[in-house]
Amino acid sequence: MDEIESDKVERKESWKGDAPEKGREAICAFANDLPDHRKSGVLFVGVDDRGTPTNLPITDDLLLTLADIKSDGQTLPQPSLTVEKRRLKGVDVAVVTVRPADAPPVRYRGRIWVRIGPRRGIANAQEERILNEKRRHRDLPFDIQPVGSCSLDALNRLVFLDEYLPSAFAPDVIAANERSYEQRLSACRMIASADDPIPTILGLLVIGKSPRDWLPGAYVQFLRIRGTNLSDQIEDAADLDGTLSQILRRIDEKLESHNRSAIDYATSSREIRTEPYPRVALQQFVRNAVMHRTYENTNSPVRITWFDDRIEIQSPGGPYGIVTAESFGALGVTDYRNPHLAEALKVLGFVQRFGVGISTAQSELRKNGNPPAEFDVKHNSVLVTIRKIP
Repeated sequence: MDEIESDKVERKESWKGDAPEKGREAICAFANDLPDHRKSGVLFVGVDDRGTPTNLPITDDLLLTLADIKSDGQTLPQPSLTVEKRRLKGVDVAVVTVRPADAPPVRYRGRIWVRIGPRRGIANAQEERILNEKRRHRDLPFDIQPVGSCSLDALNRLVFLDEYLPSAFAPDVIAANERSYEQRLSACRMIASADDPIPTILGLLVIGKSPRDWLPGAYVQFLRIRGTNLSDQIEDAADLDGTLSQILRRIDEKLESHNRSAIDYATSSREIRTEPYPRVALQQFVRNAVMHRTYENTNSPVRITWFDDRIEIQSPGGPYGIVTAESFGALGVTDYRNPHLAEALKVLGFVQRFGVGISTAQSELRKNGNPPAEFDVKHNSVLVTIRKIP
């Protein structure tokens, strides 16, 4: 707190005015760690520029607001940070500790913030290149590992430039047209690096011309069974593949076509329309299945089976990280097998914020009159069962 000249420290007297914006920019810069300190950066809230505490009340609401920076979807990929109340110099202050990212660059609202000495600003092309080269190729998450046998031709340039890039970066950053196509792909983790343009798993899933050529399980299998058993008559069947956005849009259309509203004229003077299943709940469960599934060592798709009395959604891959079979679905207990795939879904607009999908779905089921969703969690798969409204 006393290191006034340190570029690993940011101080805010309060969390009002422009402090939340500047604080988030600092967190992004600490995560990028352009000077390569390989040490955490610290944001103090309730401390002035001289390192003196300001006696700011450190409330639970303030601590929750600071902790929410990790999961509000504005900083991508999610920064690794901890928030705590500490008593320093006899006064309570809020301390946000930010660890350097394993796979920079990290962006806040589509801009890559960096810090060297007293300067904090948006990274230029050279600084972006440095950040891209800093990625740890050892212990990389599976979703950004390069596919050695694949070439740059496997990626769809138009989809990247017209659909993904405008959503990932702020317009003024894109307008600074000094970055090559390969540099932009690298900044979005679609290739290993600008100098080694091998597509990553993420690149193939998000902008690949034919993702299943490289990842055979990268699709969603849909079945509509006329009955309550798998042996009953099949009314509709489809294998939905393509890029992630194509798959999710097509499955939305498929679910909507089968989720026919019932109309009640008898119990009220106005017609009452009810859906067998709330659309938002189905979307949340399907998108969670695609986001959290494992693509490694399996060719199994996500399976959606629609029976007359229920819908079953099965996702390859069991609990991951801090999530256990016992804590699965609990509010605030979340981890990411595919952290950069989660980032891509946020960029594409399929995820609004992290960590609330299941609780949102359960809330929608309750409001619609459906029973709560049931989870059968095994070590290698998760099965979600949604019962039809009585």
